[in-house]
Amino acid sequence: MQSMSELGKLLLGIGLFFVIAGALLLLVGRVGLPFGRLPGDFAYRGKNVSVFFPLGTSLLISLLLSLVLYLVSRWRR
Repeated sequence: MQSMSELGKLLLGIGLFFVIAGALLLLVGRVGLPFGRLPGDFAYRGKNVSVFFPLGTSLLISLLLSLVLYLVSRWRR
């Protein structure tokens, strides 16, 4: 019985994470932040192919997530 309770808590936590992430993405879209158009985001459009590599956006998101996870780990101690 204990493992089902832990699984339920895990699923609720994951669901809450996705709700918060979705709300943040909606907010970013409405505010007009240039995610996907930052310096370092590479785009190539040829005749028959289109390639987009969001390096600058990926680095920024990685930095923000690292900061958030660091703060959460410090708070949990």
